[in-house]
Amino acid sequence: MTQPLFLKPVLQEKIWGGKRLEEFGYDLPTDKIGELWAISGHPNGLSVVENGPFKGETLDELYINQPQLFGNPDDQVFPLLTKILDANEWLSVQVHPDDAYSLPEEGELGKTECWYIIDSEPGAEIIFGHTAQTNDELEQLVEEGKWDDLLTKVPVKKGDFFYVPSGTMHAIGPGVLVLETQQSSDITYRVYDFDRKDDEGNLRELHIKKALDVLTVPAKENQAHPQTSLYDDAKITELIKSDFFAVEKWQIHGDMVFAKKAPYTLATVIDGQGILTVDGQDYPIEKGQSFVLTDDISTWTISGQLEVVASTK
Repeated sequence: MTQPLFLKPVLQEKIWGGKRLEEFGYDLPTDKIGELWAISGHPNGLSVVENGPFKGETLDELYINQPQLFGNPDDQVFPLLTKILDANEWLSVQVHPDDAYSLPEEGELGKTECWYIIDSEPGAEIIFGHTAQTNDELEQLVEEGKWDDLLTKVPVKKGDFFYVPSGTMHAIGPGVLVLETQQSSDITYRVYDFDRKDDEGNLRELHIKKALDVLTVPAKENQAHPQTSLYDDAKITELIKSDFFAVEKWQIHGDMVFAKKAPYTLATVIDGQGILTVDGQDYPIEKGQSFVLTDDISTWTISGQLEVVASTK
């Protein structure tokens, strides 16, 4: 019988993390959990299948050993990674390289990502972009530590969406809860870390040279222009369609039948609960759960009151 793949996520402790991921039904081992890797084939946080004939297998193994589930892809590694981030403090100001820089330099994919703001506290901000118009100006402002002059802060609220291509200067601020869809990469170049020290009293490593190599100058504005379609029992918003991924938000208040648009679909429930029906079988789903709809699933139905962020390659 055709079944979706339900996945066990991986919790990651971070210096800037908090406790809000408890809201998604998870017991947190510390009060500094910054990331929940919801759907991941990356070795730094592998998702494990929790149901069906492939129970116990990691997503990277399944991708290689059962390629027909994913439409027999050309990619050598599972290309996407879905996370939920809880920023209790500022993340480091950072940038990610593209494939052309990262593959030879780091041995893994570059990192273009996007953020759906699940929730934010009043007055919350992110850093998105910078003011430098030339590489020389960028280098000078970084050298002199003129962060207030260099960094562009943007207020955020629940429901906002940002496309963050490789080369973008960025950081998530305190009080922001984010669903992140990204290329499967864990390469980050820190530009500035607010002079924070780790538990041993050491400043965290910065990567200024590599960051200057890959930062886009001048910075680009947010290139996302979400489009919403209304149905009887649902509102479907296309958040972004890029060379790396397409991401949608499904707001369901009743019953909605979906037909696949790509060989496989990744989905994370960010609010509410309902029923996923595949091949005549019902699966309860609720906030915090993630699943993959594989290539042999051509249609599915979701019923209930819930919000889902879904992505395809």
